[in-house]
Amino acid sequence: MNNLMGMAPRHPGLWADLDSSLKRGDSNTISTTASSTQGKQELQALTPELARLSQQGQWVVLISPPNIGYKQMLADGGVRMDRILLVHTKDEVETLWAMEKALTSGTSSAVICWAQTLDARDSRRLQIVAKNTRALGVVIEDANGHLPAKAFSQKDLGGQTMSLFSSLH
Repeated sequence: MNNLMGMAPRHPGLWADLDSSLKRGDSNTISTTASSTQGKQELQALTPELARLSQQGQWVVLISPPNIGYKQMLADGGVRMDRILLVHTKDEVETLWAMEKALTSGTSSAVICWAQTLDARDSRRLQIVAKNTRALGVVIEDANGHLPAKAFSQKDLGGQTMSLFSSLH
């Protein structure tokens, strides 16, 4: 087959050499993690890898990050702050669209987004997008995303808790 193709250019996504991409460590998957700390611990764990990737001169894209002190955390971890691209979105659809575009742009070495819980369709779509990218992709889901938006006070829960425990006796 190589004789037929000769020195013809290859399409970068469709005809990529699998052996060389595995040697480089490209995983072509999107990592999804649920976080109860708004992603602070997960971002802290990723900081050494982000520092390494930021030295390559491509963008490290943060999509809809919460106010968790990520700027100081990344700077302290050695991440080049001039390679950080912040994207603020207005809703979940726009967040996932921005992640897809950042992953497929070819100018990003890492794309991290904060989102509510992904459904199977959105997760599958991101996995398909990841097959054609060389960037690290991470979705940090809100572990409390399934809870109602209204926060209950202890006074609101007090009567329910008492009745729950009284039924055990």
